[in-house]
Amino acid sequence: MWGCPQGEGTGSISVGAAMYRRIMAATKDPAQGDPRRNPIGRGTPGPLGDSFSKHLAANGAQVVVRRTRRRKTGVAAFWEEGRAVIAVPARMSIEDEQYWVPHMVSRLEADQRARAGGRRRRVAPSDTALMQQCELLSARYLGSRAVPESVRWVTNQNGRWGSATNAHKSIRISHHVQGMPDWVLDYVLLHELAHLIHPNHSAAFWAELAGYPHLKRAEAFLEGASFASARNIQGMSSDLDGDFEA
Repeated sequence: MWGCPQGEGTGSISVGAAMYRRIMAATKDPAQGDPRRNPIGRGTPGPLGDSFSKHLAANGAQVVVRRTRRRKTGVAAFWEEGRAVIAVPARMSIEDEQYWVPHMVSRLEADQRARAGGRRRRVAPSDTALMQQCELLSARYLGSRAVPESVRWVTNQNGRWGSATNAHKSIRISHHVQGMPDWVLDYVLLHELAHLIHPNHSAAFWAELAGYPHLKRAEAFLEGASFASARNIQGMSSDLDGDFEA
């Protein structure tokens, strides 16, 4: 947690637990061989850790399937060193994987095309969207080691951007963060996720955040927002030069 006042995203997609369960419960014509006709976990077990899917990305690159016991539900997809990574629960079967990998890669590539076209990702101002984003960030930067029980927006937190309660595995994000760039929100969420692993600001805590590419940029943004709010500075443009009279 840290104080708060009175362009580029992570290129990642996630499906939260609730949506995941609804999709997995969906049933199609058994004759079509839909891998989702059976509950998750029934079928051929998949290997723990990283493995390559039979499905290839649009650019012909292999897709990594990352199974971890820390991930209980939900599926996340993100780019890692130019390669698509699909993070799934350890109990997801090979048959389930045959549906989820192409589905998530397709969404990830669509998101990449949208970014190339100038459209920005925007996390919806809902607690569900925050939880989904936390699952994704934890998978990408923390190896899914931070698993919050609840993540929610709050309106009574005017002295800090975010806070985490390690005992309850809960995260609260100030409503003041709404409307900030996505890479700032991601940093605030990642900061609090790291506190579920390290409750203090030790060297080990900051080492968890070292892989986030917008770390310094986001910190500077929040420091500027705090400075402006403390002085009630509003409506100023980013242009440093104004009109001068001789």
